[in-house]
Amino acid sequence: MKVYKFGGTSVGSPERFRALVPLISDDETKIVVLSAMAGTTNELVEISGLFSSGDREGARHRTELLREKYCAVADDLFSSATWSERAHDLIEEHFNYLLTLFARDFSRHNERRILARGELLSTALLHFLLSETGINSYLIPALNFMRVDKDGEPDYFYIRENLKRELAGVRDEKIIITQGFICRNVFGETDNLRRGGSDYSATIIGAALNVDEVQIWTDISGLHNNDPRYVENTSVIRNLSFNEAAELAFFGAKILHPSSINPARQKNIPVRLKNTMEPDDEGTLITSASTLQDYTAVAAKDGITAIRIRSDRMLMAYGFMRRIFEAFEAFRTPIDMITTSEVSVSLTIEDPTFLDDIVKSLSSIGLVEVERNQTIICVVGDFRPDRVGSAPEIFEALNEIPVKMISYGGSENSVSILINTSDKITALRSLSEKLFA
Repeated sequence: MKVYKFGGTSVGSPERFRALVPLISDDETKIVVLSAMAGTTNELVEISGLFSSGDREGARHRTELLREKYCAVADDLFSSATWSERAHDLIEEHFNYLLTLFARDFSRHNERRILARGELLSTALLHFLLSETGINSYLIPALNFMRVDKDGEPDYFYIRENLKRELAGVRDEKIIITQGFICRNVFGETDNLRRGGSDYSATIIGAALNVDEVQIWTDISGLHNNDPRYVENTSVIRNLSFNEAAELAFFGAKILHPSSINPARQKNIPVRLKNTMEPDDEGTLITSASTLQDYTAVAAKDGITAIRIRSDRMLMAYGFMRRIFEAFEAFRTPIDMITTSEVSVSLTIEDPTFLDDIVKSLSSIGLVEVERNQTIICVVGDFRPDRVGSAPEIFEALNEIPVKMISYGGSENSVSILINTSDKITALRSLSEKLFA
């Protein structure tokens, strides 16, 4: 058994829905995990934002516009009156449900109910399309088996036992369809695995069932050695280790959700990145094997905030670092990079939600400086401690660019460098020329 995950662009139009049918219609049993149609989750976020701000009429208006879009998709997608009517009934049911929510008080629970509509719609539409074409499929609601615990982590025992119970209803169907992204929390409420979580859903399911392979289908042929949006003549990386892929995903490779590697790595399940537009392309295969190239790839993560704490009290003082970390722990804010000197600590965060509170807390132990609009450049390759002459080309490439921080030695697979976001494109192009030319 394999797990196939298709992203929003793969179900972004009636044409893309129809293009999925030959990709999944063979004699091999597979679980197909779908994201919402491209643009739907963004629309639902906007609708939820209007609802939360008290603009219920605005929320209703945007909901009606989205309903019209889905009705147009249904008109194009189905050729028979029977299945077109069933699709329209489904659409009416979901959008009428949204309208009933606007009569209630806004809550995070209702917000998550709103966001779940996209995946519930896309999976049902694919199930109907397969039925219309005479292909048997089985639709399993993710809310019946996917759950996170009190810490927001997958509850693997619950997932495995309930997924097996759901699969017991499968007879001769080779295609089992379910939703990505959505789940229930420990209280049984509708919740989600955060944005991009459909990749995570796929590898969680793969690990729970110990499948042969997880395939992540998007609109690009695997991971590239640099960002093709900014750099010309990038090339596809055909083989990556789990550790290398995790570094690239965390530091900005958009093709893969950062959390999705760990479930596959724990069960040693290969993950293959494929392109729905070019299905014959082999894509990128991620396994436990490592090729140990000097330089494998470069990725960049924007939206970074740098924080520097200076204090003479830090010198030779135990407990000082603990006080710094406690400030971030109190406001549940993860740290990306950290460097230290005798009298200062520099670190970076991606989520600035509680930045003012963190700065206020840190100000009691030293002078705090904040620098926004920063980017972390991550170079993935062979950086084992015993390797001689490591990374000179990186710093030659960045010779004309102000470097704010360097993280080297914490990982055998990567070097991370903080720069101004305004220098990102220049840095990516210069690194590509130096490392891969």
